[in-house]
Amino acid sequence: MVATKRLITADDLLAMPERNCRYELVKGELITLPIEGATHGLVAAQVVMEIAAFVKARSLGKAFIRTGFILATDPDTVRGPDVAFVSNERLHDDVSDGYFTIAPDLAVEVVSPNDTSTEMDEKVAEYLAAGTRLVVLVDPLNREITKHPARGDITRLGESDTLALDDIMPGFECAAAEIFGRR
Repeated sequence: MVATKRLITADDLLAMPERNCRYELVKGELITLPIEGATHGLVAAQVVMEIAAFVKARSLGKAFIRTGFILATDPDTVRGPDVAFVSNERLHDDVSDGYFTIAPDLAVEVVSPNDTSTEMDEKVAEYLAAGTRLVVLVDPLNREITKHPARGDITRLGESDTLALDDIMPGFECAAAEIFGRR
């Protein structure tokens, strides 16, 4: 007799009680994510403040933090990027308490010291395959930002560079040093 593993659905994940960690779902399997440290929180907060202010001032859509997006179904994959943006064209007026059934236009992941490059590559691939137009990885340890567009070449930025998101938010620019907490 062969035992089969029960896969978790997006609805199962949404109904789970909160604990001292976060969860994501990858191909029906529950992934436990630890509560992040101070540097991660500071960098993620800086990114969301910059993006949210820009988006709000121009009425482009909405910025989100750690919000679930169903990237694939049967089996389900639900990711919660540190920061996400959904444009008005794709945003429904009736945002519910459930997970989004669309991919974000922009997903920003802040790389933690325990994240492997393989794990981050898999996340990027999942977002892009689901229709995300741009994935940005922010690596505080190496002070590097990597842009992964749906079309085009990967761009790496250092601390002295400027992050521009013209393909998603025309006119958005932010100094990488600002994101990393240095002015």
